[in-house]
Amino acid sequence: MFMGEYNHTIDAKGRLIIPSKFRELLGEEFILTKGLDGCLSIYPMNEWEAFEEKLRELPLTNKHARTFSRFFVAGATSCELDKQGRILVPQTLREFAGLDKDVVLTGNLNRIEVWSKEKWSENCSYDDMDSIAESMLDMGIRI
Repeated sequence: MFMGEYNHTIDAKGRLIIPSKFRELLGEEFILTKGLDGCLSIYPMNEWEAFEEKLRELPLTNKHARTFSRFFVAGATSCELDKQGRILVPQTLREFAGLDKDVVLTGNLNRIEVWSKEKWSENCSYDDMDSIAESMLDMGIRI
């Protein structure tokens, strides 16, 4: 399980250090792709394969299903860590997520999310956590 929040920088060549606590959980090869809310997502191969299987089951006749699948799969890229524990984030994905320099990597159970520091601050302010927690009751989550 991925958890925690780590601040790093992405260099001019698009290389990003993956926190050491995440590296062993990722394995040798993993997938980097677009994520929801303007972040990127990193999936260990087994989690990506499970997600991919669910995408394959979506009906091609449904426009939303096609768009949803395309969103995640078209920009996906296979990654491996270099000797310094870094990955190369393709330019298209850096542009999508607005990754320039300061980056926040967050563990989110089965995946890692990669945020620009600015977007992380905007999207994760938790100002309305009481009402969000209340709405989770409808999904069976009790604290």
